[in-house]
Amino acid sequence: MPDFITFTPQGRRQTLEYAWVGATDADAPVCVFLHEGLGCVALWRQFPALLCARLGMRGLIYSRYAYGASTPRPRDEAFPRDYLRREAVEVLPALLTALDIRRPWLLGHSDGGSIALIAAAHDSAALSGIITIAPHYFVEDACLSGIRRAKTAYEQGALRQKLAKYHHDVDSAFYGWCNIWLDPTYRDWSIEPDLAAITCPTLAMQGVNDEYAGSLAQIEGIQRQASHTVLRPLPDCDHNPHLRQPEQVIQAIVAFMELPSLLPDT
Repeated sequence: MPDFITFTPQGRRQTLEYAWVGATDADAPVCVFLHEGLGCVALWRQFPALLCARLGMRGLIYSRYAYGASTPRPRDEAFPRDYLRREAVEVLPALLTALDIRRPWLLGHSDGGSIALIAAAHDSAALSGIITIAPHYFVEDACLSGIRRAKTAYEQGALRQKLAKYHHDVDSAFYGWCNIWLDPTYRDWSIEPDLAAITCPTLAMQGVNDEYAGSLAQIEGIQRQASHTVLRPLPDCDHNPHLRQPEQVIQAIVAFMELPSLLPDT
């Protein structure tokens, strides 16, 4: 069952739901899971527990503001253009401090992958490393087309009913994400200038058939700016490889974690 923490990042009092999985040893390394634009604690399903069991890690999963059982977004409040950056450099560090977590790994999917990239660019020394699955570092037409399809499915199909099982205020979660991405002023959003500042170990993964993140240019561009990044394209996979092909993703992460360059000096 999730727990809840109330704190005041950015001067906004908010309550976030979170859950621990994996090892119970307080000294075990921690992996923090950062969900996608429509995600929450429950929508990670069994993946965090499976991965942490394989790696002997503790896993922290939390639902961001407006998602899951966390504080909803007021209906008249739009997500700001820099919402991913605010999450990465203000909210996430405050949450880690509140829960006394030091030098975690970050594993982010989609929006969460972008948050992990920004967090690493802001302060790589505070992290053990990052794993990004289907991250965005710029806006592609394919991504916007996927979001438009999602909006149609939400307003005319069954998507709203499906998501309502997981978010206390489903419209808060959906429209906060959808409206900012489809705002014409967001079309030139990019974090490319940040990427060269990433110095911690980095794994970038993406399904070859990703309908939301866009082309493999997303992860290839990360490696161009942060050359130590390890790329792992995933064949025959869409935007959710950790759910569609969890064993393949887990094996890739385990292999990355075992790279000689990541082992502590002896």
